[in-house]
Amino acid sequence: MKYLTWLLKAAIFFTLFTFALNNQQAVAVHFFFGTLWQAPLVLVVLAAFAGGLALGIFVMMPRWWKKHQASKPPASGISAKAADSPPSPLHHGI
Repeated sequence: MKYLTWLLKAAIFFTLFTFALNNQQAVAVHFFFGTLWQAPLVLVVLAAFAGGLALGIFVMMPRWWKKHQASKPPASGISAKAADSPPSPLHHGI
């Protein structure tokens, strides 16, 4: 199974590497106010993917934090104040 995983990773790597080698021609990306960016096509695709990934994570962060805070139940059904106090020295947790 370990060899199959490495074979799949190698196949994905070589497919992406071949994609990068076949798309080295320069493209022009026109932004607002006449701004122009010229770069190889593979870098433009990579930048668009990374920007979309970063934007998606940034937009989802408040929901993840809210869900994480809401999913914390009080320890063992005791009150929140008692859960914050340190355990007694006689309680070992065993």
